[in-house]
This record gives sequence, structure tokens and C-alpha cells, in this order.
Amino acid sequence: MNIEHNSREEFYRFPFGAVTCGTDVRLRLAVEEIGIPNAVRLVYIEDGKSEKRIDMPYIFSLSKHSIYSVSIKMPKTAGLIWYYFELETSSGTVYYGNNSHNLGGIGETRYHKPSNSFQITVYNDYYRTPDWFKEGIAYQIFPDRFFNGNEDGSFLAERNDIIKRNWGDLPFYKAEQFGGEYKANDFYGGNLKGIIKKLPYLADLGISIIYLNPIFRAYSNHKYDTGSYEEIDPMFGDEETFKELCSEAKKLGIRIILDGVFNHTGSNSRYFNKNGEYDSVGAYQSQDSPYYSWYRFMDWPEVYESWWGMQTLPQIEEHSDELREYLLSGQDAIIKKWIRAGASGWRLDVVDELPDFFVRELRANVKSVDQDAVIIGEVWEDASNKMAYGERRKYFMGDELDSVMNYPMRNALIDGALGRINSKELDARLMSLKENYPHEAYYSLLNMVSSHDVERIMTLMGGVPSRHEVDREYQANFKLDGYALTVAQDRATLIIGLLMTLPGVPCIFYGDEVGMQGYGDPFCRACMPWGEFDKIDPDGRVRTRYKNMIALRNLSKAFSLGEFESVYTEGFVYGFVRYYDDDMYVVIANCGSMNEYIRLDVAKYNIRGLKCVTAESEEIKSEDGIFRVNMPSLWIKVYKATDFK
Repeated sequence: MNIEHNSREEFYRFPFGAVTCGTDVRLRLAVEEIGIPNAVRLVYIEDGKSEKRIDMPYIFSLSKHSIYSVSIKMPKTAGLIWYYFELETSSGTVYYGNNSHNLGGIGETRYHKPSNSFQITVYNDYYRTPDWFKEGIAYQIFPDRFFNGNEDGSFLAERNDIIKRNWGDLPFYKAEQFGGEYKANDFYGGNLKGIIKKLPYLADLGISIIYLNPIFRAYSNHKYDTGSYEEIDPMFGDEETFKELCSEAKKLGIRIILDGVFNHTGSNSRYFNKNGEYDSVGAYQSQDSPYYSWYRFMDWPEVYESWWGMQTLPQIEEHSDELREYLLSGQDAIIKKWIRAGASGWRLDVVDELPDFFVRELRANVKSVDQDAVIIGEVWEDASNKMAYGERRKYFMGDELDSVMNYPMRNALIDGALGRINSKELDARLMSLKENYPHEAYYSLLNMVSSHDVERIMTLMGGVPSRHEVDREYQANFKLDGYALTVAQDRATLIIGLLMTLPGVPCIFYGDEVGMQGYGDPFCRACMPWGEFDKIDPDGRVRTRYKNMIALRNLSKAFSLGEFESVYTEGFVYGFVRYYDDDMYVVIANCGSMNEYIRLDVAKYNIRGLKCVTAESEEIKSEDGIFRVNMPSLWIKVYKATDFK
């Protein structure tokens, strides 16, 4: 018995991938060695509704396969469609559904109702995301650790409740270092003035977007415990400095994106005011507080809902009309205020803990001020089918997010570079995103491999134990060197090459471009090592490879807006093409530990010549579109097609 449906091949499913509401989708099934089935049916489900069955008539034969086909019209309302196939045979009923990895592509035959169905994402045809964002390269900055713009190195705010640290010292990570309770109040003095001074450095690197971790007034160094949404934290500067940052960045073609923490505030805030440090009447202080409706009290004032049980982070009540007017819809609402001040968008912290209606209202109000502003969500899984608190999220239907942080790609690239998966599985995981995400969202994904929440890529590429498997003492003292560091550098720069050539918006975590190391929080949040680049990266190869691949990405729209198709998935070598108008490139990455000599077939693209545009000076010709390519281990080559039709 042989049954096949491949959701990525247009013969089996047309059109490919996510579709707009009302689109007719044709689905085919190939059947061999099953005799003449009594019935072949498509079983499909609109998300949250009951199953529907529709007969699939026999259409024609192809080789030894009988082809069954049916077309269904997608609903008028955006959402997800799930489908599988049901065949009644003389031996009983068999089923064909998505594969066990739930990644789409070729499915699997089962003798019981499949637990995994194929997915079709149906979105509204008006869904658009900003083109400037799709074409950009982002750089994430943790403000306290980037650069102190004061000539004398002094701190901007004279706070007596912080621990002042020397630039470059290891971040505190033990409760006793904070006096017995972990407070995250050790500071190094980085500020907005420092970012302004380093704008030429970022422009020279090729950066066009800066994503800032939170900069609003708060107690901690990370600022996810917002004290006031209306003020820039005095440790970082003030509103005028922020406007200057946006203005000076704009002159260099750089836009600023802010981190919006709207799921919770700090308990030490003007809104909750548990410590009584603000000149306001907070919700903790009085039930008559103008902010009382903002929070969820079970037993006022001491028992309240908080983020993951952290009492310093009281949860916001998103249904509060007063809250939403203040944050979202009012004439001078917070999200509007900072867009008008110069920001070009928001990254939404823990967006999966914000209800859909809140995110929709946020989008509508942001876009009312600047239709071209971008909205990015923190989502760690495939955001097209994300479930949160028992509800399917609708991030990419056209009314909520433009983008998400692309952790699924990050995980796939890391597993690939470390040899945990071969190129076929790497391709399956990357293509699953292409299949499930609307085009506008797919080309806007924020592709990152390091961040303030995870280990730095250089550390991970040493093949180290997970941060969940080792204690903080191990993490604090760990450092790659010698041969292990050399291999890690090769792997890390291979990954950045892929990041710059795959669809989506590449995002570099500050310092990765010079080879900074560090386990998870707080070690990934160490100070930018200004003045020590040559010590960290003695031969400059990490910096050179980053800069070269960034320049390549900025060279052609093929890498930002172009089509993406895989062309080689053998062993640990992965190849794909990117093309836009008459600009075409072939990218080949060898993630394995052995040199490979591969047979690359790109005849379908009518390519007759390839010229390497990375470090190698290599040009090869082929009359039939089949090339022999030498691929060193842990290496990436990018070829420009010089002769194709």
C-alpha cells in the first residue's frame, strides 16, 4: 500500500502555503497498490468546529498511481483549516495525515484517525507588513550594558538603591551578592547618550534597525518591571535624549523599536505603588485608586495575580477600560506617545499572555499614528498555530502582529550547526514556517540566534551543556578557548551566514559580532567589550565574517524580499536559492565535520554560471545546470548566478 500527499508540492496542494480568505485550494492524493477503494474522502475542520467530509473523485493515473482530487473554498473568516484523508478499502479504513513531526510536507499512513493533521493558514487579504522592516537588519541592545556616553564614565541618575559596577565585571548572579535577595539592581552605566555615540559604529556595520530592551523608568537593570510608562528611566536619559537618538539614527538610515511590557508592571510603580515611592495613589494603597481596575486582586491588597507568581510583577487586567485608554486608545496613549516621539514600532513582551482583543486594539491604535510602524511579538513556538490559555491565537490573520521573534528558526539552525539534525530535517523545519506563515509575516520574522533570554550563540556553538543542566557557578566560570573556541567561531559564523541569507529580518544581539560569550541571563547580558575587540577576536575573523555577510544581505533584495527554495538536502550540506527579479543567488552551507564534494542540480532555474561572492574567488560553468562544488566543513558559500534565463 502506497499513499502520498505532499503539502509543499503544488501537484498535491495548490496554491502552496497560507492563503487569503475565500481562496479555492485544490488537494490531491496519490494511491498505489490499494485496489479500487470504496471511497476516498477529504476530512477537514475549521479550527474549533466539527469535521466535514467530502468525496474525492478519481481524476487520472500517473505511472502506477491513481490520483484523487478535490477543491475546497476557504472560509470568509480568517483562521486555520486542518485536513487529512480517509480511504475505505476492502481491508478496512486507512487514513493519511501529517507526519509525526507535524512539520507538513510528506505525511504518513495510519490505521486509526491521525492525531496530526495538515494545516492551512487562512488570513485576510488586507494584511500588510512594513517593507522597510523586511529589508532591514536589526541589532538588539540591552541599554545598561552597551555604552556609557558620559565622558567621565559617571552614572546619570544618583540612586542610592543600586549597586554600581565596573564596566566589564561579571554580572551578579547570586542572591548574597545583592544582600540576600536577588534584585537585579546591579548597574554598569550604559545609557541612551552612549547609543547615540555608537550610531556611526552600527551604521558602518550595516545596521538599519535598533531593538532596545525596555528603557522606561523601573527599579531593575532589565526594566521589565515598569515603574512609569511615561518616562525614560533617568539611568538612561530623558525624553529629549530619546528624541535625539531617534533623530540622529534616522540621519543614518536607522530606526528604533521599543520593548513594550504591557502584561504586567512593577509592584514599585506609580500604578501599583506597593513601596510608596511614587507621588501617586497606587492600586495597592487604595481601592479608590485610579489604577485599581488595572489589576486582579483576589484579596486586596496582599493577594493579587502576578506574572509567574513573582510578587514584584503584578499582572495587568487587560479588560480594564481605564487601562486600555491609558495604554492604547487615548489621544495621548502610551503606545502613541512614543511613536510620535520617534519610535518606529513595538516589540511586545510575552504577547501570548495578552488576549487577542488587546493586541488587535493595540495594532489599530499604533497604525492610526503610523501605518508603517512595526509590531513584533515574543512567541517561542510556531506563531501561526500557537495555543495559549486554551485559545488558538490569531497573530497572523491580519489584525494583530507583523512579526514574531523566530525561535523555531533559531532552534533549527543551532541543531543543524551542531550536527544534531541532518539537512533534510533542517529543511523540513525551515519549510514548515514558510508553509504555515502568511507571506507578509514570513518575510518579516525577526530572526535571532542570541538574545537577552538565551545563551549567546558563540557559547552554544561550543557544544556546551544546556543552561538547564548546569548550575550558575558552572555558567559563571565557563569560557571557550583554544580549539573548542575555533570550532565555535566556525559554527557561529556559519549560522550568521545562514541568518543573513534566509527569509526574514536578521537580528544581532549586541557583541555577537565580535564573538562575545555567555550562558543565559545574566551572563548573556554582560557589558559590550569596547576596547577589547582584538583580545576577544584576535585575528578579526568573527568581525570580518559578520560584516561581509551583512554587506551581502544589504547588497541585494533577493535576500530580503526574494523567493526561497531549497535545492540540496544531503547529509549535513544544505543548499537553497534566493531570487528577486533578475538577481539570483545559490547558498550552500556545510554543517558537517567533513569536507564534501557535492553534485548541485539547479537545472530547473536554467543556471549556467556561478560566481562565488563570499570569501572565495571561484567561478564555475555548466551547460546543463549541474555543478560540482567543493564544500569545506563548517563553511558557507554564496554564489551569484551569472548566466540564467
